[in-house]
Amino acid sequence: MKVYFLGHATFKLETGNCRILIDPFFTGNPQTNASADEQTGIDYILITHGHSDHIGDCVSIARREKAMVIANFEICNYLSTKGLEKVHPLHLGGKHKFDFGKVKMTPAIHGSGIFEDNKIIYGGNPGGFLIEAEQVKFYHAGDTGLTVEMQLLQEENINLAALPIGGNFVMDVEDAFRAVKIFKPQQVIPIHYDTFPVIKADPQKFKQLVEGIGVKCVVMKSGDMIEI
Repeated sequence: MKVYFLGHATFKLETGNCRILIDPFFTGNPQTNASADEQTGIDYILITHGHSDHIGDCVSIARREKAMVIANFEICNYLSTKGLEKVHPLHLGGKHKFDFGKVKMTPAIHGSGIFEDNKIIYGGNPGGFLIEAEQVKFYHAGDTGLTVEMQLLQEENINLAALPIGGNFVMDVEDAFRAVKIFKPQQVIPIHYDTFPVIKADPQKFKQLVEGIGVKCVVMKSGDMIEI
């Protein structure tokens, strides 16, 4: 599996013959050097929750690429009203097998309201994703605070985890480190920091902490790729 970091909390995965986007936030994202128009050949789009810096350019990309969107039930219903016909609803703890592998929606402590036309549309429960393909596991935590449910990940033998470290809306460096200590992934990528002033954080401090307990930390810039 090839894992491309595209800034903030946006990833592109290439596994087998599939290309998968997670939280495709391109337009208005100061932390990416990619654009929505460049996202071609996309088969699936995974949305962790309804906030604009995560649902992002989902509608335009999915419509153009005829990609299937995987999200919670409420977001899938919302996207259907935008003309997207290929949606697959999941909910917390739910798992489904797709042609590239398995996706399980994991708990996250956050919000999911979709802001549109000066009102909030209910976006269901936020979540993360545990993606299993090519005999490896990639965990995208979504936007979340530290939660005891992360103990359930201890038996998953996660190869690579993407964890928010920006604080304020999500875990900060110290709580993300506590999360790593809970479920011990082989490698971890810090995400969701420095995009806005309120979530400024030091990824090198996080790297020093997690590598101090034997977990490899990869600090990625937009466009960087890691293969697992």
